[in-house]
Amino acid sequence: MDDEVFRALADPSRRQLLDSLNRRNGQTLSELCEGLDMARQSVSKHLAVLEGANLVTTVRRGREKLHHLNAEPINAIADRWINQYDRRRVQLFADLKTALETEPVSDNDFVYTTYIKTTPERLWQALTDPTFTKQYWGVQFETDWKVGSPIDWVMGDVTMSGPGQEVLEYDPYRRLAFTWHHITPEFAKAVEMTPEIQAKTAAEPLSRASFDLEPAGDQVKLTVIHTGFEPGSELRAMVGEGWISLISDLKSFAESAPELNPAEKVS
Repeated sequence: MDDEVFRALADPSRRQLLDSLNRRNGQTLSELCEGLDMARQSVSKHLAVLEGANLVTTVRRGREKLHHLNAEPINAIADRWINQYDRRRVQLFADLKTALETEPVSDNDFVYTTYIKTTPERLWQALTDPTFTKQYWGVQFETDWKVGSPIDWVMGDVTMSGPGQEVLEYDPYRRLAFTWHHITPEFAKAVEMTPEIQAKTAAEPLSRASFDLEPAGDQVKLTVIHTGFEPGSELRAMVGEGWISLISDLKSFAESAPELNPAEKVS
C-alpha cells in the first residue's frame, strides 16, 4: 500500500486535489472541478487513483458522491518511516499528516477508512461483543442490538444512557450504526472534562456513528463515519484525534486477538 500512496502523491494534480479537500472537505466531483485547470474526466481519474491509495474516501448522500480526505495512509507512512530516518528528510510527510488531520474548514463529518487483516465476522465481533470492546475501547455496550433499541455505554463505574441513544442500523458483517452517547456529568468527570466543556458538549444534539465493513481479499475495508455535528461543535473538535487512536487500537486487536474466533454467524 505504501507504493500506491507514494505514486498517488507524486503527481502535482493529485496533490492539488488533496489541497482542495483540505480546504473544504466533503466535495462533489463538480465542486472539485471548479477552479481547477483540469477536465472533468482528468479529475475523475485522479480521484480514482487517490481513492485506490486510500487517501480519499467517498460517501453517498442521496444522489451526490462526496469526497473526503483520509489520514490513515499518511499515519501509516509516518509511523513506519519518520522514526527510522532523520526527521528533516521526511518533514514533508509530517506536514502532510498534520494537514490531513486538521479540522475541516466547512465540513464537520469525520470520515476515516482503514484496511484490517481479518474477516468480517471477527471484526464484527470486535465491534459488538462487550467482552472485546472493553479490551481495546474501554467501553461495554448494553443492548440487544435491535434497530430502535436503547444502547447504554458502560465505562467502568460510569453508565451513559438517555432519550434517543439507540441502535440505528444492525446489518451483521456489513453495517453498524448507533447514536453517539449523552455527555453526562459522570462521564465528564471520568475523562477529566472541565465543567465548561461538559456543559457545552452536553447541550449539543446527539450525533451518529456508523461502521461500514467491506471484504477486500484477506482484509476488511472499514469506513467509520461520525456525523450530525452542529457548526462550531465542541464535541467534533474532540472526537477526531480520539477516533484515529481508537481505530488504530481496533485494528491491532482484530488482527491479533486469538479469542476472536466466532463459532457461528450472527443471524
